[in-house]
Amino acid sequence: MLYNLAVVYSARNIINDDHVALKLETVVNHSSSVEREYYILKQLEGGVGIPRTFWFGRESMHHVLVLELLGPFSLLNVVNLGVQLYVHSHNYVHGDIKPQNILVGLGNSRHTAYIIDFGITKTYWNTKTSDHVPFRHGRSLSGTPAFASINNHLGVEPGRHDNLESLTYMLIYFLRGSLPWLASDDEKLSSSTILEHKAHATIAEICHDIPVEFANILIYTCSLAFTEDSDYDHLRSLLHSEGEES
Repeated sequence: MLYNLAVVYSARNIINDDHVALKLETVVNHSSSVEREYYILKQLEGGVGIPRTFWFGRESMHHVLVLELLGPFSLLNVVNLGVQLYVHSHNYVHGDIKPQNILVGLGNSRHTAYIIDFGITKTYWNTKTSDHVPFRHGRSLSGTPAFASINNHLGVEPGRHDNLESLTYMLIYFLRGSLPWLASDDEKLSSSTILEHKAHATIAEICHDIPVEFANILIYTCSLAFTEDSDYDHLRSLLHSEGEES
């Protein structure tokens, strides 16, 4: 499915002087990722780490989504970030977990991590039939290659374990400042080259010089089967143990 590129701006509501985030997408014939994102955010509304939506509609030649304005991310919150960013209880797989999609709140919400950009989010559970979505091959890579799971690269339908693998790569990136497959200029690397480096990288290389808990998390998430439910208490305990030590 094709989606048009959306652009995000910081804006000010001239009526009440509130500052908001404004997401604009040019209206074209194919589906709108912004409209889809609005629908998903309304389903997740009220959850910790989910930005508030104020309005969605069409203005001239653009779809417009007005969101809560959030702040930049601090590396000091890596452990808390990992604990907070689970949306599987809502039956969704985010599909594009990466540093650019993680922000922290402002003011009283400055200790809360938020996940944004739900344009390619999918459900993994059919609530009508109480069935998991089927395992499928031959899918296109979705999300950002640098943080995508290996199965996503290989064309497998993304599931919960792929979300967790991407999240773990991102946490490691925050701690190390890089990943083995991004050692060179990542903007010039193709997705196939990233996959090749990623597939050959060992756990020791990926988690070099960071706490062993993150290696254990990566091993666990990569071992999960497609329909297997994750032990989130186990994952949180690993993160909390690292937080206590640091």
